Amino acid sequence: MPVTRINGLRVNWLQLAPEVGAPEGGAPEDLVLVHGLATNLAFWYAPYATELSKRFRVTLYDLRGHGRSDAPPAGYRPEDLANDLIGLLDHLQIRRAHVLAHSFGGVVALKLACSEPERVASLVLADTHIAAARAGRATRRWEGSERIQGILDQAGLALDVHHPYFGYQLLTAVARLQKSGSPVPTALRELVAPWFGARGHRTAAQWLDLMDDTTAARELGGDDGLDEASLRRLRFPIMALYGDRSQARFTGEELLNVWPHATFQRVRDAGHFFPTTRPGEVLRLCERFWNGELSGAEPHRTGEPDGRHFRSDRIYESGGQWYCLTREREPLGPFPAAETAQRELVAHIASCARVAARARRQPLERKDGASAA
Repeated sequence: MPVTRINGLRVNWLQLAPEVGAPEGGAPEDLVLVHGLATNLAFWYAPYATELSKRFRVTLYDLRGHGRSDAPPAGYRPEDLANDLIGLLDHLQIRRAHVLAHSFGGVVALKLACSEPERVASLVLADTHIAAARAGRATRRWEGSERIQGILDQAGLALDVHHPYFGYQLLTAVARLQKSGSPVPTALRELVAPWFGARGHRTAAQWLDLMDDTTAARELGGDDGLDEASLRRLRFPIMALYGDRSQARFTGEELLNVWPHATFQRVRDAGHFFPTTRPGEVLRLCERFWNGELSGAEPHRTGEPDGRHFRSDRIYESGGQWYCLTREREPLGPFPAAETAQRELVAHIASCARVAARARRQPLERKDGASAA
């Protein structure tokens, strides 16, 4: 993979050319994928980069201190990482790009957007938590928090799920278990799933080096500078995805009233790392967003007071299978593909409409019969 010196540091990156040419011979649209903390560009490679390169020229890279990029002793403020991204875009002559970012990668993307908004064509945030929401919602319960606290207590980890930077602490604690060779309980393993791939131990060791030997722990846990006024100025298309069972959902609730033009989507029963556990669902939502299919959605639920709410797609993925929600009964499924679930949902709605139509006709038919008698 190519390595480029950006801001005095070696930055590792990868670019996939689109499988099909740009319309009418123009340049292909660019998509930049930004990973979160304690992972690397492989987080987005499969199936995201491979699938999305059918449509975009896709660029992935390792944040400083991650993967094969340099890890300086200092310089881990969000603006430092955003400046690396700006420098990489300049080097690759990417004037404007769509951005898909997970977790802290979303903070980096937002810092880029606030600094140079003209360079962002659209933004998809996947479970991004910002400092202002961390501080304001620290003591609130979130869905699944009691279950996760129980897992931590059983594993002997002295962590509090209500701490504003609980996620960072969890990554560090599990990394220390991995490095020491201690067994990691299955339930705890599932909370940090991306680490348990083929290179999980290497990723854990690199994260500990970053926490112990650099200023990253202090700088990453400080104020990210993303104030409401700056965020309100972002006018390009935005979709924010948040897992039901994630502490980051607090940020999504705060942003609902900041971006009236944005689409907010819940990922049903999902935790923080849903891009790795629900890739088909995330890809489907992204494609619909980029195709403009989600922009016309109602900003509030029918029959409820005006207000902004998270949308919930009736087609969703769970355990590699697809389901569709109905109002009348339990979800339909499982189905092998989203397209199959969509067809079944359409057929179900049509069937319900026919039943309702017959029910409306029956009183009229009885009335007509009585009149004739």
